[in-house]
Amino acid sequence: MLGEQIAELKGKITGQRVLDSEGAMETSISARGSVRGTHVSENLTFVARPTSTGVLQGEGQGVMAGDSEMATYTGKAMGRFTSSGIKFGGAVFYRTSSTGKLSFLNNIVGVFETEIDSEGNFTERIWEWT
Repeated sequence: MLGEQIAELKGKITGQRVLDSEGAMETSISARGSVRGTHVSENLTFVARPTSTGVLQGEGQGVMAGDSEMATYTGKAMGRFTSSGIKFGGAVFYRTSSTGKLSFLNNIVGVFETEIDSEGNFTERIWEWT
């Protein structure tokens, strides 16, 4: 069941590289935002591969840090090209040894919606999956 929204982040693509002649791309993003009221910065890298015309399958990992705490995650998503960029939807799996404000992230699954526009701007919203 989809729970409450736990995060909203905005950022920008900081780097990209082609991995193979099939069109796989590695993308790095730096973002800032709020996770249940805690200001965080996020760095993530994902690899997206075309699966059919206009559709990408991606997987990645990242680090989220704020208030001297850190959480790591892995995620998987499907993306579709839109008139303004790419829209991804997927799941993210968190881990943290934090005992503070980000401790709630330990071993939870989030469901996310991400949009990357044609200029590399990144917007992400995450809901807890209960």
